[in-house]
Amino acid sequence: MPKIPLKPRAILIDVIPPTMPKAEAERRLLELESLVGTYGGIIIVKLIQKKGVPDYRTYIGSGKLEEIAELARKEKAEVLIINNLLKPGQMFKVDEALRDAKLKMQVWDRVDLILKIFSKHAKTAEAKLQIKLAAIRHMGPRIFGMGSEMMQQAGGIGGRAGAGESNTEMMKRHLFQQEQHTKKELDRVAVSRSGHRAHRDRVGLKTVSIVGYTNAGKSSLLNALTKKGAYVADALFATLDTRVGKLWTGEREVLLSDTIGFIQDLPPQLIDAFRSTLDETVDADLLLHVIDVSDPYVNEKIVEVEEVLKQMKADRIPKLYVFNKVDRLKRVPKAKLTKEYKAFSPTFVSAHTGVGLEELKQLIAKQLVS
Repeated sequence: MPKIPLKPRAILIDVIPPTMPKAEAERRLLELESLVGTYGGIIIVKLIQKKGVPDYRTYIGSGKLEEIAELARKEKAEVLIINNLLKPGQMFKVDEALRDAKLKMQVWDRVDLILKIFSKHAKTAEAKLQIKLAAIRHMGPRIFGMGSEMMQQAGGIGGRAGAGESNTEMMKRHLFQQEQHTKKELDRVAVSRSGHRAHRDRVGLKTVSIVGYTNAGKSSLLNALTKKGAYVADALFATLDTRVGKLWTGEREVLLSDTIGFIQDLPPQLIDAFRSTLDETVDADLLLHVIDVSDPYVNEKIVEVEEVLKQMKADRIPKLYVFNKVDRLKRVPKAKLTKEYKAFSPTFVSAHTGVGLEELKQLIAKQLVS
């Protein structure tokens, strides 16, 4: 497999149904561009392929693959990034087509890209273990799919087992052992976290968890409220590790935690891999759903975060909507948003300037009165 430089030249492609509205298609591609920018890639070509049903063999289709190969050769591309989740056999066929075209390129799907971003940003041992587990679960079926393709090319299922098959079996066993070891390590972390939560319950310490779309300003809000000093950057997935700080509301001391941000179509295996971290959210007494009020897709992102909370079974926890980054707008549509999301006591703040933070503390104190 060709080595990828730190800032790879990337061709992006998104395969969408013909009926998808133009605004949604543009948003999907914009988010993919942001992901690539966070990773550090250089975007040289952006493509949208409209297909009612993705191609069974390559997802993209042979005609589009030929076009991509020609563009890659001309633009010296080093990686093809497909904004979808491909089956193992489809990844194998795309990779094979590019090799046949004498191109030294890697092929990543959406999960590959997210995992590579996670790997760059993980700091703690727990986050690294979680990423390792997600990578194993993502690569496992792909290894098996590659082995099946190799067997078929060597003469079908009834043929004599060759090196490809035995190597695949060895890789499967190795991945299984790695997965079991990683899960045991994460279980130990989960037990420790559970003990900490039990202690907080015993002493009556309330917990508030910050959730929201990635890059909504969750870490900035944690810093502004607790002076915790979490890393902040204008990038997707700038922070992956749970950070906990103490907040004095004027009524009581509470623990405030920040965790991984959500994105559109967050793959289920990534939610599963980050389960121990996300348990902090599931067990919280109150959620602060932080929302970038300046984002043109603000309503869509609210829906997507709520969907992930539902998958985590955290949708029944009381929550406040915190519309952040009011300093970025000349005119904040407070009346409209307050009316639309009245059930979640919307408040408007700027973690950057401090506007609205005292009101937010009062709302938290009021919500936590027991």
